Amino acid sequence: MDTIIPKKRFRPQTVILGVAAVAAAFFGYRAFTANSQGTRLNVQTDRLQLDTVDVQEFQEFIPVTGIVLPIKTVFVGAVEGGRIEEKFVEDGALIKKGQPILRLSNPDLQLAYLNQEGTIVSQINQARNTSLFREQQSLNLRETRLDIVYRMNLAATRLKRNEELLANGVVSKVEVEELREEHENLRQRLKLLHKTIEKDSMSTEFEKSQMGSTLDLMRRNLEISKQSLDNLIVKSPIDGQLSGLSAELGELVNEGAQIAQMDDLTAFKIRVAIDEFYISRIFTGQEGNFSFDNKNYTLVISKIYPQVSNGRFEADMLFKGDAPNIIKRGQSVTVKLELSAQEDAMVLKRGGFYSSTGGNWVYVLNKDGKTAIKQDLNIGRQSPVYYEILSGLKAGDVVIISSYENYGDKDILVLQ
Repeated sequence: MDTIIPKKRFRPQTVILGVAAVAAAFFGYRAFTANSQGTRLNVQTDRLQLDTVDVQEFQEFIPVTGIVLPIKTVFVGAVEGGRIEEKFVEDGALIKKGQPILRLSNPDLQLAYLNQEGTIVSQINQARNTSLFREQQSLNLRETRLDIVYRMNLAATRLKRNEELLANGVVSKVEVEELREEHENLRQRLKLLHKTIEKDSMSTEFEKSQMGSTLDLMRRNLEISKQSLDNLIVKSPIDGQLSGLSAELGELVNEGAQIAQMDDLTAFKIRVAIDEFYISRIFTGQEGNFSFDNKNYTLVISKIYPQVSNGRFEADMLFKGDAPNIIKRGQSVTVKLELSAQEDAMVLKRGGFYSSTGGNWVYVLNKDGKTAIKQDLNIGRQSPVYYEILSGLKAGDVVIISSYENYGDKDILVLQ
């Protein structure tokens, strides 16, 4: 008789397949959940630098290096060339305007001056001789006029007397006619002599004027030549400090060569070097400041040099108000050059994250502080300390600002 064997509810094969299905479903769910929340990366919190987004006064500025220079520098050049015969002062000396620095010698210039002086003296003597001759000629003409006037008056008297005698028949008519002709001749000569004297006087005045102009020109030329000799002594053009004087005794100096420079130490300016990236944002009147000897000083841009060299251009800044008393020429200072006015803005500290993200996104911590989520943002102006946040973050957000170099493009950081 057959025995009924009861059917088993779960066979081993069925159990194994069921367990495998449940495991597959579980891992599939975990993978789906992970993918729906983004890629993750575990990071150590002790390596992170954090900053909290805040609203505070923000000013865009850049630090630039400046060199202290005299407010005014005048170059000292050799107006005339020559050999250095004497040095009156040494490099670095404080001297006054007009004080001698060097004495040069130039035999050719000295000989030319003597020759010109001799020529001018000869011309002056010749002019004087001509003037004496003209004066003598004028005297002779006046003397001749006096003689003619005397003779004409005498002839007139004789003519009048003989006309009376002719009426009484004492003298002949011929004798009276001769006296009349003589008187007329003298009258005509006197008339002509008056014209001659008038022209002579005009000619004399013209020659005097011309000669005076010629002599004045000669004297001015001689003064110029004398000034050239005086220029052999090189003098200081202003009060200040002499620098750059390297010439030695016996050295030949060419005409127009720069010998040294004079620095006006009554005031100073700062010449700063600025990155060419900011050339369109720099203008005269722009302010900056720097600290010196525990005191803050304000500067104003007075002049901009547009030439760019090695990626930089220069600008001169003058002190606005007080200036340091002990600042020295050639000293280096760091100037905070203002690019904007102070105003309230939402800011985030600068950090290494910028080099990886270009300022386009950051990791923002959740409220529980256990994870940090990738967040897009928009950065505006910058300063050496802060970035201005235009959008993407709000005040109070805690942001990882250290470098993201090892994070790749993960969406979530799990803080451990």
